[in-house]
Amino acid sequence: MLILTARNLSESRRIAHGFFGRQGGVSEGIYASLNCGPGSGDARERVLENRSRALAHLSQGRAATLVTLFQIHSARAVTVEAPWEIGSAPQADGMATNVPGIALGILTADCAPVLFADDEAKVIGAAHAGWKGAQGGVIASVVEAMEKLGAQRARIRAAIGPAIGQANYEVGPEFQTGFLERDSANAQFFVPSQRAGHWQFDLESYVASRLAEAGVNRIERLSVCTYAGDGAFFSYRRATHRGEADYGRDISAILLHG
Repeated sequence: MLILTARNLSESRRIAHGFFGRQGGVSEGIYASLNCGPGSGDARERVLENRSRALAHLSQGRAATLVTLFQIHSARAVTVEAPWEIGSAPQADGMATNVPGIALGILTADCAPVLFADDEAKVIGAAHAGWKGAQGGVIASVVEAMEKLGAQRARIRAAIGPAIGQANYEVGPEFQTGFLERDSANAQFFVPSQRAGHWQFDLESYVASRLAEAGVNRIERLSVCTYAGDGAFFSYRRATHRGEADYGRDISAILLHG
């Protein structure tokens, strides 16, 4: 099982976290092997077993429940007071909790997973930050939800997990124009592509800038590319380029121990 961790989230014994790759599960074919996405076309029992394996690693024998969202590339964040069933997941892209034993899970396949923690307040958060959600404000929404539970943004630590890297994230001119119209400073996140009129977008740096704008300055970037990590991570763009019918989802999760 491939599990990456961030140093800044590993400082507390109260918190467990992990950015899980695609290895160590039971799924087969294009979903091999730790596909944790119930929205994929994978067999439900395999997805549930994969999620159980990820949770077992985080909980280390303690009682815990994993929750994930019905992700819609929005700025919406919810407060988690009790776990829900997969079919009852709220439509949102961020969440926060102060309840021990609830693991907050984010599903990705190129978008950036962001995990948050205020160890002193015993509050954790998680965000699904694709370009649309990051641009729309999902980072700020998670920080605000954490503050309502007692966190202070100056104390919040955040880690940006595996996501598609700039070298593999080519976008068209209309994509870049949309960012520049919102803020001309966004030009820093683009470099020219080898294809005329196209650009390479730096999603990780953009997400980091949105964290800083939200007042979160204790940031760690894993700087791991999902597209380039064939065999290590799922990638929507790589699956699309290969003409595959579907793709698996990696899970990134954070858990507050009791």
